Amino acid sequence: MRLLVTGGCGFIGSAFVRLALGHGAEVVNLDKLTYAGNPANVADVADDEAYTFVHADIADAAAVAGAIAGCDAVVNFAAESHVDRSILDPADFISTDVVGTAVLLDAARTAGVRRFVQVSTDEVYGSIPTGAFRETDPISPSSPYSASKAGGDLQVLAWHRTFGLDAVITRGSNTFGPRQYPEKLIPLFVTNALDGQQLPVYGDGMQIRDWIYVDDHCSGIWTALEKGEAGEVYNVGGGNEEPNMEITRRVLELTGRDGSLIRHVADRPGHDRRYALDTAKLRGLGWEPAHSFEDALAATVAWYADRRDWWEPIKSGDYRRYYEEQYGGR
Repeated sequence: MRLLVTGGCGFIGSAFVRLALGHGAEVVNLDKLTYAGNPANVADVADDEAYTFVHADIADAAAVAGAIAGCDAVVNFAAESHVDRSILDPADFISTDVVGTAVLLDAARTAGVRRFVQVSTDEVYGSIPTGAFRETDPISPSSPYSASKAGGDLQVLAWHRTFGLDAVITRGSNTFGPRQYPEKLIPLFVTNALDGQQLPVYGDGMQIRDWIYVDDHCSGIWTALEKGEAGEVYNVGGGNEEPNMEITRRVLELTGRDGSLIRHVADRPGHDRRYALDTAKLRGLGWEPAHSFEDALAATVAWYADRRDWWEPIKSGDYRRYYEEQYGGR
């Protein structure tokens, strides 16, 4: 099987590239290499004969048409994905997550690929006070980011219904693990704690998220690719609901720091209170998470502690300027 994986230099995308190669697939990795697209994430497979890299934007129709030629399936990870950045500048999110997805879908239809997998997010559902979202629940995005991802999802469903494109959507919960860009909660707090810097907690820190380890998320996407039914949506959640303050506490414990590093900052606009996913549909295809939250978090903290060479260059320059604007520095 030959796959076009878009956004394969990102956090989850690069983990999926390694998984796909491990399953014997050929991988064409198309990535624009924006700030979160890091070639170091795929350095360990760069010389694999089954791996090809294409530096391009998914909104570039000509580049996509060239990359998709001969591919059996597309797995679309390419996205602008940080809520805070979407509040500051929504336009880039619409360009990539909606327009770019439509360009990619059209290329897939023209090339006659066997399957298109859209990697989406639980955030398209919005917040839920109790219970868990099922795939049939209406979407109600709260942020420009989640609205752009919802727009991409709707494009996928429209291409399936109008053009008969074999497509499935996966909606993952909060994902963590090695190689995650340190603007997201866990890598930001881990690297800050390792350096003795403050951990900026939004509001009261009691926003609840369902957490999943990156390798479990990728195995869920692979299951949907291989076994999912065309036109269907599959939730991929870890079943680990924790408030942000509990994540903060565990990070401090694992890094040997104390609560004096916690700094509560003003909550962001439209901040969803709780996410939760019902994953029975994907589990019905034989998938289940393989990693416990406690072990995976400990392994993740250990990775960042050992790999300063990966994250220290990132947390400088443009990152440092953005961080100081967003949180006021230390």
